[in-house]
Amino acid sequence: MFDSASPLPAPVTNSWLVAVDSSDSALRAVAHAASQASTMTACVLHLVNVQPWLSMEAAEAELAQRAWLATTRARALLDANSQPWRLHVAMGDAAEQIIALTGRLDCSGIVIGSRGLGVTESLLLGSVTSKLMHLSPYPGMVVP
Repeated sequence: MFDSASPLPAPVTNSWLVAVDSSDSALRAVAHAASQASTMTACVLHLVNVQPWLSMEAAEAELAQRAWLATTRARALLDANSQPWRLHVAMGDAAEQIIALTGRLDCSGIVIGSRGLGVTESLLLGSVTSKLMHLSPYPGMVVP
């Protein structure tokens, strides 16, 4: 977990989980979430980056670094808007990890871009966004 330079508001009464990878779609979702958060009092954006399963050695050495690099543009956008954030790093099935973290953090909902994977990967792996919309018990906002 990593925190922004700006302190998180306390107590947090309105937090949202924003799924982030290095895609333009994810960046649009972050921009939309930041825009919405700027109109709220004490809103925190929890960013989550989910990496695929790695060996234990690779996870210990690379997991945080991969997530940090994948979220560079998203964190810069939030910092430029003075929007506090907290980055969470997870490993495994993206939709399942996003749903689980939403519950653990007691977030109001999930914000995600409409697509992050390439066409071939989406056909082979399925869409994280689609899976979230079908499985999540939490409100979701899909940003085109």
